[in-house]
Amino acid sequence: MDRLYLACIWAAGVAIVCMSLIIPWGVFTRYVLGTGSQWPEPIAILLMMVFTFIGAAAGYRANAHIAVTMLTDVLPTPLRKLCAWFVDLCMAAACTFVAWYGTRLSLGTMSQSISELPWLPVGVTYAALPLGSFATLLFVLERRWVGPQDHRKLMRFEEADPVVGTTPQEAR
Repeated sequence: MDRLYLACIWAAGVAIVCMSLIIPWGVFTRYVLGTGSQWPEPIAILLMMVFTFIGAAAGYRANAHIAVTMLTDVLPTPLRKLCAWFVDLCMAAACTFVAWYGTRLSLGTMSQSISELPWLPVGVTYAALPLGSFATLLFVLERRWVGPQDHRKLMRFEEADPVVGTTPQEAR
C-alpha cells in the first residue's frame, strides 16, 4: 500500500507541476504571441482531474483531509468507534459507486475525441475518476483492517528532521 500511496503522491505532484507550466504557456501564446494554442486548456483540465482524484486518495490515507470532529470528540469511546465504522462504510460505498460508474463513463466515451486534441479519447480524461476512487477504496479497507496510517513517517514527511531523518520527538 505504501507504493500505491507514493504513486498517488507522485502522480498528483507531476500533474500539478505540469499544469503550472502549461497554463502560463497558454496565456503567453494567446496574449503575447496573439495566436492562442488549442491544447493547453484541455490538457490542464485532464491534469486537474488527475491531481484532484488521485491526490485525494493519498490525502485520505495520510488523514490530511478536512474533517469536522466536534461532535465525535465528545462522544464516549464505543460511540466514537461506531461513528468511525459508519464513516468508513459511507466512504467505501461512495468509492465503489464512483469506481463503478466512473469506469462505465470512461469506457463509454473512449470512442469520442476532444475537438482540440483529436488523438485523445474523452474516456482518458475521465480515467482519473475510477482510478482515484479505487485507490481510495483500498485505503479505506486498509484503515479498517490494519488501522490508520497517518502516524507513520511516510505520511508525515514534513515533520522529519532533514539531518537525522527522524521527527524531533523520535530524536529525544
